[in-house]
Amino acid sequence: MEWSDEQRSLVEAVRDFCRREVGTREQRQNLTNGGREPHSPELYRRMADLGWLGLSLPEEFDGGGAGMTELCLFLEETARAMAPIGGFTTSIIVAATYQRFGTPAQKKLILSGVARGVIEAVAMSEPEAGSDVANLSCRAERRDDGYVVNGQKTWCSNAHLAEHILLVARTSGRAGDHHGLTMFLVPATAPGLTVSGIDTMGGREVNDLYFTDCVLPADAVVGEVDNGWRQLMAGLNMERLILASIMLGTAQRAFDDVVEYVKNRRQFRRPIGSFQVIRHRLADLATEIECARLLVYDTAAAVDRSPDTMLPRESSMAKLKATETARRVALDAMQMMGGYGYTTEFDMERLVRSSIVSTVYGGASEIQREIIAKTYGLSDRML
Repeated sequence: MEWSDEQRSLVEAVRDFCRREVGTREQRQNLTNGGREPHSPELYRRMADLGWLGLSLPEEFDGGGAGMTELCLFLEETARAMAPIGGFTTSIIVAATYQRFGTPAQKKLILSGVARGVIEAVAMSEPEAGSDVANLSCRAERRDDGYVVNGQKTWCSNAHLAEHILLVARTSGRAGDHHGLTMFLVPATAPGLTVSGIDTMGGREVNDLYFTDCVLPADAVVGEVDNGWRQLMAGLNMERLILASIMLGTAQRAFDDVVEYVKNRRQFRRPIGSFQVIRHRLADLATEIECARLLVYDTAAAVDRSPDTMLPRESSMAKLKATETARRVALDAMQMMGGYGYTTEFDMERLVRSSIVSTVYGGASEIQREIIAKTYGLSDRML
């Protein structure tokens, strides 16, 4: 792939910053409460000061005005460095939604906030509605000059860190209908909203949200009432590429770490990397990573050429390939490292955990395969 001078400079700057700030395990442990917190406010503020958090946002909202390709480069490099900026993913996805559908006041509030380091979250999944988004039942009922929200959301990433939550709730119809969903801007401190953390192997990342007679003003609506489904679909290119880029960086980090390990680990009086079975496994993994990289950046370039064009096949392929590749690389790397790959002394066990869950969130691998198949005219309706 050929990068412009500006793109190469961005990569070099991010790589140099990460090398200095999070280049050692000790530095990352100090920033994350011993590895228990996936987000470091301190590091995040420094990146905001450098203008990187608003990299892809419009200049009028204190952003850098860059494209999808530059955002993917930033995400790949920070993931490769294991930089603890877990709040960025949801924030930039939410910002893109407001950029498309928000009012001028909403855009200024959210986009400018993200650029200076404010964290945003999105509440979509429910206990009975994960991959089946149309089955949402959390309801926002019109009352007087506003709305009253009741229901539960789950798996809400970064809600405990966020200043606002982009809520997707049902305003008409019944569970199962695509029509009748609406987006709302909800302050994280809104009366009637309770945020409760869910313990996971990755630390404090996701939350349950409980809405009990939570009152929202009419101007909390983001976009059009009852048209939230179309608005959700409009953001899938970006969401899938963001997740793919992060896992591309994760796969590369796992590969880099295991290569370094097998060059130095000796068994039977020789480095284990000298054994053909190890060399060939690593050659296969390197090839898979490069295939994923080409797919991610080819899709990112297509988005930059036509930002409003839906690319369900390409974006789903990128997310599927990158996440499945990251999982394979991390698991194979753990095995090649033997027992050390399983200990918390090394980073590999964390790379394994993050890569495995990546095939679930943001649309599981099975969902991505369904979407890809449908673009070829293949579905169960053929029966």
